[in-house]
Amino acid sequence: MKILISPAKSLDFDSELPIKQHTKAILLKNAAKINSILKKKSPKELSELMKISEKLADLNWKRNQDWSLPFSAKNARQAIFAFKGTVYEGLDAYTLNEEQIKQLQGKLRILSGQYGLLKPLDLMQAYRLEMGTKLVIGKHKNLYQYWDETITNELNKELIENEPFVNLASNEYFKVVKPKLLNATIITPIFKDFKNDKLKIIAFFAKKARGLMVRYIIDNNIEKVEDLKGFNYANYAFDVKLSTETDLVFTR
Repeated sequence: MKILISPAKSLDFDSELPIKQHTKAILLKNAAKINSILKKKSPKELSELMKISEKLADLNWKRNQDWSLPFSAKNARQAIFAFKGTVYEGLDAYTLNEEQIKQLQGKLRILSGQYGLLKPLDLMQAYRLEMGTKLVIGKHKNLYQYWDETITNELNKELIENEPFVNLASNEYFKVVKPKLLNATIITPIFKDFKNDKLKIIAFFAKKARGLMVRYIIDNNIEKVEDLKGFNYANYAFDVKLSTETDLVFTR
């Protein structure tokens, strides 16, 4: 089984790491090219490009200037322990044991505007670059064009025949994947909550649930789509009436 999630804006480069093991990201040359473009931009240009505050622009200008290869345990951190958003709170990687982290490394892939595609233990340096950013790189007008089929090709290299592919990424990030070129049937879990007597996708809860689903898969060593339907963390339950073969709806 392969699982796809988005990165997070919030980062943690301070907490003590539970393991020292790390790996090297497959698309670092591409990431370095992006950084070479970002390095030339002033804080003001970054603020306008990314629609962020002056304070955040200053922080990310410094990050861009400090970014350099090669990565090591001294100047970088494993992706799964670097991202700190709501999805990652649901996953709670710090409480996984070594065997579970090994399983996570085999199953989980993280989309990234800067790095393209990351495995959990791939080293990364701090950055902020959302996939939807209209960063011009050579003849490419934005990151979607720059990454084009590259990420899909890398996913295909890993996929084995009939391997389940679970999309838990946001729409903004999953747009960089080419579904028609992907050698897999895409399974998309959808999480809805009752609010004012109506079922709705509530962004915060849905993000947390995506992380919880990843954790459920790891906790139960799930390999089959059918077994995803047993997901019951945070009181969610599979809704057979709202689901299709590829869209699995969970409600609470």
